[in-house]
Amino acid sequence: GSGGFRKRKHDNFPHGQRREEKENVNPSSALMTSFKSFQLELDTRHDKYERLVKLSRDITIESKRTIFLLHRFTSAPNGEEILNESEVKLDAVRRKIKQVAQELIGEDMYQFHRAISPGLQEYVEAVSFQYFIRTRSLISVEEINKQLIFTVENREETTNTTSSSHDKQPHTWSLKVTPVDYLLGVADLTGELMRLCISSVGNGDIDTPFELSQFLRQIYDGFTFIGNTGPYEVSKKLYTLKQSLAKVENACYTLKVRGSEIPKHMLADVFSTKTELIDQEESL
Repeated sequence: GSGGFRKRKHDNFPHGQRREEKENVNPSSALMTSFKSFQLELDTRHDKYERLVKLSRDITIESKRTIFLLHRFTSAPNGEEILNESEVKLDAVRRKIKQVAQELIGEDMYQFHRAISPGLQEYVEAVSFQYFIRTRSLISVEEINKQLIFTVENREETTNTTSSSHDKQPHTWSLKVTPVDYLLGVADLTGELMRLCISSVGNGDIDTPFELSQFLRQIYDGFTFIGNTGPYEVSKKLYTLKQSLAKVENACYTLKVRGSEIPKHMLADVFSTKTELIDQEESL
């Protein structure tokens, strides 16, 4: 009748007949063989994607621990020990990235980019933070990619006397950080530099905030050249970068104008209070 549901075409056939047709399908036919191969390929790709997600999570965790360690550089009595310990942690992160490179052998990296991108961004942030503490400059994406080339020699067993010279050649794996991951990692770096500025002032270091202010201004100017022409994630990070720059410039302003009035052990409290007020005003 009118207003009723239309019956689907296959509803005209009894269920028993459909079950018989399903049982009569030849599993060794060319069509079923093709679909089984498709199923195997999709399952293999899905399993690899999940393994890459877990590796990316491990890379993110270890990179964050390296960043937390580097923040102790300003208060540690021997900063060189902190840098050496951070290098050991970064080597452990690179071993994880080596596993990612091995998983991507023969694959298109961009098909799995969403799985590994968070870990690579956090690694760029940690490496660039360590590089800035050492050299007071920004590491390039080419220098980061040079550190992600891994070479391992294939050592055959001593009992195998028929091994050819080809078996003794080293195996090489590499993973390149994309320009977008590099830019996002550098944008996150500015937040860590802002925290470094506040902790430096709390330890009585008056010169570091002015160096950081000039450095962050150069990074901000570079990001403004990209503007809205870059990826959406990059333009979204620009707002956070501007916040970090404003907090560092506010700290420098306070040091320049009221630095002689405020005791050094109270400067960090004054800056933390001002940054909270800036956050409240921007949220409004």
